[in-house]
Amino acid sequence: MSKVVASTKKNAKLARLDYEVLTHHPKKNLSLLKINLHTGRHHQIRVQLSHFGHSIFGDQKYGTRGQGKQIALWAYQLTICHPITGEEMTFQDLPEMIGTWCILKHLVIH
Repeated sequence: MSKVVASTKKNAKLARLDYEVLTHHPKKNLSLLKINLHTGRHHQIRVQLSHFGHSIFGDQKYGTRGQGKQIALWAYQLTICHPITGEEMTFQDLPEMIGTWCILKHLVIH
């Protein structure tokens, strides 16, 4: 299990991300976030959001909401450089609105 520690702790590694709240549903207390990773630490998104009291819905390891559900964490866009040509390639995909992902129906994106 990973955790957030002080930068002064021995063997601590920098884990940095930024995020934008795309929409929030106050009744369900759910938010849809756009997260940009600057580092790629073990379970980084899950650990950092949980540390600040906003665990991911369905996170069985670091969260408390949506127990028994699939974790609502999805990489909808990935941009990489092709290893041979160096060409920047972007891939996008959204989850089907079934199972855990039905929670998105409650969030209106502006």
